[in-house]
Amino acid sequence: MKLRFRLNILLLFCCVISVYAQNNTHSPFSRYGYGEMNDNVPGAYRALGGVGIGMRDNKVINPSQPASYTVVDSATFMFDLAASGMWNMYHDATGAKNRGNGNLEYITMQFPIWKQHIGMSLGVTPYSMIGYNFSAIDSLNSDYHYTMSYEGKGGITEIYGGLSFNILDWFAAGVNLYYMFGRITNTKAIAFTENLYPVNEDNILHINDIRLKYGAQIFHDFGDNAFCIGAVFENKKKLHGDVVLVETTATDTIKNSTVDSEFPMMWGVGAMYKWSNRLTVSADYSRYCWGSAKYFDSSVRLQDRGKIAVGVEYVNNPLGRRYIDHMPWRLGVSVTDQYVKDIPGKEFSISIGTAFPLHNVATVFNTSIEYGYRGSAVTLSEHYLRLTVNVSVNENWFFKRRL
Repeated sequence: MKLRFRLNILLLFCCVISVYAQNNTHSPFSRYGYGEMNDNVPGAYRALGGVGIGMRDNKVINPSQPASYTVVDSATFMFDLAASGMWNMYHDATGAKNRGNGNLEYITMQFPIWKQHIGMSLGVTPYSMIGYNFSAIDSLNSDYHYTMSYEGKGGITEIYGGLSFNILDWFAAGVNLYYMFGRITNTKAIAFTENLYPVNEDNILHINDIRLKYGAQIFHDFGDNAFCIGAVFENKKKLHGDVVLVETTATDTIKNSTVDSEFPMMWGVGAMYKWSNRLTVSADYSRYCWGSAKYFDSSVRLQDRGKIAVGVEYVNNPLGRRYIDHMPWRLGVSVTDQYVKDIPGKEFSISIGTAFPLHNVATVFNTSIEYGYRGSAVTLSEHYLRLTVNVSVNENWFFKRRL
């Protein structure tokens, strides 16, 4: 029975790569750059404002911090699968519009390589998503009337493998290797009311690349209290891929070129403190240096993206007899800069959530609800509500039974 369960997990992990092509968004803000960015924090930390750099928990797979994998128990295999549903409301000068969609968020696994000294994690996560479709009616000198349409779809997916090493009893370091792939298509179309040729332009970006992320954590447990301080870093590197520009008028013109773009340097720091195994307070700051990274489309102006996240978790009584005593209650807030200058303001979010541990097994269902706002009330604004659910399975794969 357990062998069949393990084979099903591995099969699901292999098949999920093709499912990621179905991930989508409806936000007009995804029109710019590489689309909507994903910070890839686990579902358990979504309700904590998206912290992760300073977090270290043997019940959570945390791909946002490569140094955290050694926290896994020496006999435990961990598996995590998350999905989300999202409701969006957009406002502009013409009125309001509501949209909804759902996505498979990620699939990750984690297991020990050598006792508590070396841990490993594998997973599939989204790097960015694009999905928009809108149009505007205008005229040229009141003589020619036309409809300008904009449509985009696609995104970037990453498959990662990470190793973590406990170098000392209080210090761990790790690295994630990402294989990134995807296709982003942005389409502009002009259709005239008069008897004129329509004009279409398809900008197709193919990405096929590898990048690295490094992490380190200092940690210590003393009694029922614990603390952890973490840091992560990514080098700036040239993006490998190609761009296909298809222009359609009376005839077709196709242009191919290499991508003159870069992934930005990224760094972040975070800290966590736990009191009496009941109250946990955590905070992160991360910065993606998009302002100094090249982008192949000179009309898109990038800027640095900073994010501040703070989270609080409370467990009433970890040793209590009632089920509700073991449930963690979570609250978090975050403030994030936009990495594209054409998107005004910052993104603000607040989230709440809890977890439902199963009796007699180390499996946990985490849920979170996040409300966020971005944009400008003058031009275009977006309010969103996101529900995320994930299941974290812990199995004693490496336990040797004695007869």
